[in-house]
Amino acid sequence: MEAKKVLNFTKDVLANMPTGWLSITTHRLDIYNEKLAKTQFLEHFETLYRNNNTTAAALEILPTAYDYIRLGHPLSCVLEWNIAKLNNLPTEQVISFSSITIPVLAVLRTNLLNNKKTQLVYQENIPSIFDIELVNYIYGYNVELKRVNNPDEIEVFEGSTIYFGSKNDLFNVNLNSNIDFYINSHNELGSILLINKEENKSYVSDIQHVRRRETIAMTPINCIAALNMLIDGSTNQYNAKEVEGNKTKVLECINEVTGTTSKPLVGSSGLSIQYAIMMGLIHHAQKHHKGKAIKFIVPTNCYGGTNDQARRVAACIEHVEVIDLHVDGDNDMVQSIDTVLTNIANEDAVPYIIAEIPTNPRVEVPNLEKLKETLAKERKTSTGETAIDPVFILDQTFCPNVLFLGEGKILSSVRAISYASGSKFPSGGKCTAGYCVANNKAEALMSFIDKHLTLCDNEATAQQYEFLAEQLPSMNQRIEDAYKNTRSFVNFIQEELPDAKINFVSEELASQGFTPSVFSLDLPTKGNTPEEKEAYKRALNLKLINLMITEIPDESKYCVSYGQLKGCYWTIPATSTQGTTKEGDKDYIARVALSGYMDLEKHKQVFAEFVSSI
Repeated sequence: MEAKKVLNFTKDVLANMPTGWLSITTHRLDIYNEKLAKTQFLEHFETLYRNNNTTAAALEILPTAYDYIRLGHPLSCVLEWNIAKLNNLPTEQVISFSSITIPVLAVLRTNLLNNKKTQLVYQENIPSIFDIELVNYIYGYNVELKRVNNPDEIEVFEGSTIYFGSKNDLFNVNLNSNIDFYINSHNELGSILLINKEENKSYVSDIQHVRRRETIAMTPINCIAALNMLIDGSTNQYNAKEVEGNKTKVLECINEVTGTTSKPLVGSSGLSIQYAIMMGLIHHAQKHHKGKAIKFIVPTNCYGGTNDQARRVAACIEHVEVIDLHVDGDNDMVQSIDTVLTNIANEDAVPYIIAEIPTNPRVEVPNLEKLKETLAKERKTSTGETAIDPVFILDQTFCPNVLFLGEGKILSSVRAISYASGSKFPSGGKCTAGYCVANNKAEALMSFIDKHLTLCDNEATAQQYEFLAEQLPSMNQRIEDAYKNTRSFVNFIQEELPDAKINFVSEELASQGFTPSVFSLDLPTKGNTPEEKEAYKRALNLKLINLMITEIPDESKYCVSYGQLKGCYWTIPATSTQGTTKEGDKDYIARVALSGYMDLEKHKQVFAEFVSSI
C-alpha cells in the first residue's frame, strides 16, 4: 500500500514539476542555504507527501537541493527518496550517480583513509571498465573480488562488503545484514548506491563529497527516465546512431575551437575531466618515473573545486603532494612558476602545473612569452642531471576560444593540456560536461587520461553530447557578443564610480583574443580600521547584488554561472566558487558575468542608481 502511494505521488510530482528542475545547471544563491542543502529540500518534500500536495505552486517554492546537477538536484533527490522509501532506508543513505563505478571508488577511498579492508562481491559480473589492477596500483586502494550465486551466500567479512547487483535494473534490491553497500546500475542512466545498516551512516558525507568533486549525480533527464521505469516499467531508449553523430560533431568542434589535432576527451563535468587528467598523469608518472615524487602545483585562490580535488588526490597517494602557487595581485604567475619548478627540479620530482588563464576571479593574464620560456627552461636536479620537464594543465574556461596549443601557438613547444568546463560557454549553461585536449608534445599523455575517464565511467552523457553539438558551433560568436557587453559595462562603471577597482583584461589583451565576459569589482570602502573597511565593502557588495536582482529579476541573477545564453550573473567568489579555499586566500569581491543577450542599458541605469545611493 505504501509503495503504491509513493509511486502515485511521484507520478503527480513529475507531471507538475517546475521546468527548472530539468533545465537549471547551477544553483541560485539567493534561495540557497548551503548548511541545509543536503536536507532542506527533502524535509519540505516529505511534508508535501504527507499532505498529498503535488501542485505546481507547492513544488515551485521548494528550497534548493544540493547545488544543482553536479552534487545533486531536485530530481536526483526525488529518485533517491523513492528508492529509500521502497527499501525502508533513511533517504540520505541512498545516493545516485551518473557513473556506475564511482560508488565503488567512493567507498574504497574512505576505507583507504581508515585503513579498512573491502571486498567487492558480485553475482553476474562487475563492469568490464572496472580495472582492478589500476584501482589497486594507481589509486592505492585495496579491494578483493568475490563471486557468489546470490546475495544470501555472502558471509561475514572483517571490513566492508560492497555488493554489485543487477545490471540495467536499478530497482531490484536484495539487502541482507552482511552487505554494507549495495549498487545497482544501468549502462545508459548511471547507478544507485544503497548504504545499508546504521553503522555505515558515517560514510554518507564522504560519498557525497566524492560525487561533488570527482563525478556528478545522475543527470535530471536520466533521473526522469529512471523514475518512469520505476513507476510504470517504461524503458529508456537512446538512438545510438544519433549519439555517435553528436559525439563526432563535438570532437570536431573542440579541435576546431582549440586549434588542435589530437582526439579530445569529454567528461560529465569540468571536475570529472580534471580528475581524469590528474589520475592519468599520476599513472604516466608511475610508469615512466617510477619511485619519484609527484608534485601538483595549484594556485592558492583558484576555483575551490580544483583546489579541493587536488588535495583530495594527494591525501590518498603517499608520493603525491600539492604545492601552492601564488598567481594574483602582487604575485606574478611566471615568477612563481619559475621558483616552484626550480625547487621541484632540485628534488628530482615530477611537476604538473594547474593554472587558470585568465585567472579567477582577478582576470589576469601573465606574460605569455615569459611563461613559455619558463616552462621550456631546462633545469637540473641536485645531482646535476636534467630534471623532468613540467606538464602545463591549462584551465581555459574563461577564454575557451584562445588558441594556446595549436602548432606554432604560444604553448605548442612545451607539454600542455587544455581543459574547460562545458557548463559555461561550450554548452551555454545547458549542461555540466567538460573537455580536454593536448598539444602535439603532450599527445602521448591522452591515452592515460582516457583510461581513467573510462575507469571512472565519467564520459559525457548522451544528452550532454547533444547540448554540446547544438551550442559549440556558435560559441565563438557568443563569446564575442558577451565581451562587447562586458567592455561597455566596465567602461560605464569606471566613469560612474572611478574609485572602484575593476579587474578586467586590457584593450591590448583583448586585441590578442582574450575576450572574457566576466570581471571582478572591488568597491570603494570607508572606515577607521581595516576590519571596518572590509565589513563595509562586504555589505556594499551585497547591497549592489540585491539591487540588481531585485530591479532586473528576469535577467540579473545571484548565481555562479558564466557563459549562459542570456542574462547577467553576480556572485561573491569567497562564498561560492572558492567555498573550500583557505580563508586567507578568498576574494570577498563581486564577480560579474554578462551574456551577449541582455538589456545592457537597464543594467547601467540600475548601477547608476546604486552609485547615487552611496
